[in-house]
Amino acid sequence: MAVRSAQEYREGLADGRRVFYRGRQVSDVVAHPELRPAVDHSSLAYSMSEDRPDIAVRRDEEIGSYSSFYHLPRTPEDLRERGTLIEEVSRRGAGTIVLKEVGSDALFALLRATEDEGLENAQAFHRHCLSEDLALAVGQTDVKGDRSLGPSKQADPDLYLRVVASDEDSITVRGAKTHTSFSANADEIVVLPTRAMGPGDADYAVSFALPVDTPGLSLYVSPYAAGERDGFSFPLSSKHKLLESLTVFDDVRVPRDRVFLDRRYELAGPLAIAFVDYHRFTAINYKLPLLDILIGAAHLVAEANGITRAGHVRDKLARMIAWAETVRGLAELAAMRAREGAKGVWMPDPLAVNMAKYTFAHGYHEATATLIDLAGGLLVTGPGAEDWGSPPIRAVLEKYYAAAVPAEQRLRILNLVGDLTARDYGGYQSVLATHAEGSLEAEKMQIVRSYDPSAAVDYVRGLAGL
Repeated sequence: MAVRSAQEYREGLADGRRVFYRGRQVSDVVAHPELRPAVDHSSLAYSMSEDRPDIAVRRDEEIGSYSSFYHLPRTPEDLRERGTLIEEVSRRGAGTIVLKEVGSDALFALLRATEDEGLENAQAFHRHCLSEDLALAVGQTDVKGDRSLGPSKQADPDLYLRVVASDEDSITVRGAKTHTSFSANADEIVVLPTRAMGPGDADYAVSFALPVDTPGLSLYVSPYAAGERDGFSFPLSSKHKLLESLTVFDDVRVPRDRVFLDRRYELAGPLAIAFVDYHRFTAINYKLPLLDILIGAAHLVAEANGITRAGHVRDKLARMIAWAETVRGLAELAAMRAREGAKGVWMPDPLAVNMAKYTFAHGYHEATATLIDLAGGLLVTGPGAEDWGSPPIRAVLEKYYAAAVPAEQRLRILNLVGDLTARDYGGYQSVLATHAEGSLEAEKMQIVRSYDPSAAVDYVRGLAGL
C-alpha cells in the first residue's frame, strides 16, 4: 500500500472498535456528530500528503512512497525537516496537534531504546507503519493511583498496566492508560512504560502495539468540550478537536511479534525518556502556529477596539512577541544541535527542547491573559450565532457593536479569542500548555539533567584561583 488518502483513513476506522462516549457505546466514530470533527481534524495528516507531497511524502527504492512523519531521523537536517512538517500540519489544525506526530515519536524511541528481540519487533513494526501508512495513538501515562507508591506497591495492582500471563506465543496484559490522544480514531495503539522501574516492578515494564479493535481493549472517551458547535461562535473548536480516552486492557493478548519490551525493567526508564526526547520536540513545533494565532489575534483585536497606539498596548505586544520568538528560536536550535543517539537514530538536543517547552508553558497563561485584557468583556457577554442569524437582531448588533472596524469583523475576531481563551476549548488549551508532553517540573528536571556545567565551573575555578 502507498500513502493513504484522507478518505481511505476514514474508511479504515470502521472495524468494530469498542468506544464509549457520554455513557453510550459508539458504533461508528466517523458518523457520530460529536466525534466526527476530531476525525476530520486528524485527516489533515492524510490530506496534507495529497496537496503537499514535497514535505509530507518521501520515496524509497525498496518500499516506495511513504509518509514523511515516519522517516527515521539520521541527520540534523532530517530533524529540521521534521520540525517544518509538524509546524505545517499544525498550522492546518489551528495550532493543535493532528495525528501522526505522536505515534512516530514513539517509533523513534522504540528504535533507539529497545534491544534484542524487542528491537527486531520494533524494526518490523516500523516497516509495517511505512507500508500501511498507519495512524498511531500512544498510551504511556498510567492512571498511577497513589503517586507516593511505585507500580508494584499499589493497593490495586492494575493501576499500572502489567503483564499477567505469558506463553511461547504471547503475553497477556491488564490495566489502563489515561490521556490517550487519538485512541478512538487511530488504527493502532503503541504502549510505552510511563517511568523507570525497579526489579520489583518487572511485570509493569512492558511495551507493545495492537490494533484498536483488539478483543479486550475498550476506550472511554472524555466528554470535555462536548456538543455540536456553530462556526460563528466557535470558529476553532467547531472544526478542531482531539479525542482523549481512558484506555482499558482487560486481559488483552499481545502476540510476541508485537512486543517491544517484556519485563526488562532496566529498559523501562530509557524507553520512557527516549519518547520524551522526540515528543517535546514535536510539542514545540506544533505549538508554533498557536503562537502565531495569539500574536495575530492580539494585533487584530487591538485594531478592532481602536487601541493600537496606546503605549501599554505596544508594551504588551512587545512582551508577547519576545516570548513567541524565543520559543521559535529554541525550537530551531534543538534541531541545529541534534546529536546521534543509540543505533544511529538522531535526536534533538534535549536541553534546547526542554528550554523551549518550559518557555512556552511558563509564558502561555500570561499571553492569554494579555489577549483577554486587550479584547474586553464581549468575550463572554457578546451575541451568539442565533442572534447573528436573525436579520432584525443582526441590524441592532451591527449598529451597536461597530468600533474601529465594522461589527462583523470585530465580533468574529472576538469569537476566535473567546474560543481560544475564555470557553471550554480555551480551558483545554490551558491544561495542555501546563501538562501535555510533560509538566513544568518535568521540563525543569530535564533542563538540569541535560546541562553540563563542567566548562562553566572550570572557568570560574580558574578566575577564583582555585
